[in-house]
Amino acid sequence: MRARPAAGGGRRVEVVPGRLTRWLDNFTARHGQPRTTMRGYAMRLEAPDGAIAELHAPPGAPLTGDPESFLAAAVAPRPLGLLLARKSAVAVGWAAGAELRESKVDRSYVQSRTAAGGWSQQRFARRRDNQAKAAAGGAADIAVRLLLPRATELTTLVTGGDRAAVDAILADRRLAPLLELRAERFLDVPEPRQAVLEAALPEARAVSILILEGGHPPG
Repeated sequence: MRARPAAGGGRRVEVVPGRLTRWLDNFTARHGQPRTTMRGYAMRLEAPDGAIAELHAPPGAPLTGDPESFLAAAVAPRPLGLLLARKSAVAVGWAAGAELRESKVDRSYVQSRTAAGGWSQQRFARRRDNQAKAAAGGAADIAVRLLLPRATELTTLVTGGDRAAVDAILADRRLAPLLELRAERFLDVPEPRQAVLEAALPEARAVSILILEGGHPPG
């Protein structure tokens, strides 16, 4: 669970499904029994001491109208896809709940910056652009093999890494069904490797919580 400043004030934490009940118990112990209301995809807690927490449903969770159903949906195991990309590296996988069922990690060569006295800038730019396109095409092929056959089963596609690299992959027309599943959540991950992909799964399933202690939420 990591805390970070939230735009407009407060802080935001990501709580994995298995720790959500403990987090709620701790919030109540610190701030008192909260009043609970529903706001679309979020559950709002208002404690007696003024602390406020808004729990936002994780990617792929269905819309619910009451707190009990919200919490049940937030922790329920759902099939989801993962697509992480940075420069020449890509990691693709799909999971059922907390279990990563199938995955593939790959690297393609993309020329880095040249030293002074190397190729002309235009020639270098053309070659690097071609290499980047080839890398995106190869990554799209992996997504086609691993994710496209399960597009009707997946509840969401969570992406991360470098947005430009991910966007280039999903620009492939074959992946249009996956593009429709893409979640707003974008994971900040290092160069994709198998360990990075496995670590990204809990983040993809986490409940995002906005916390304001003794204040009011933005907006």
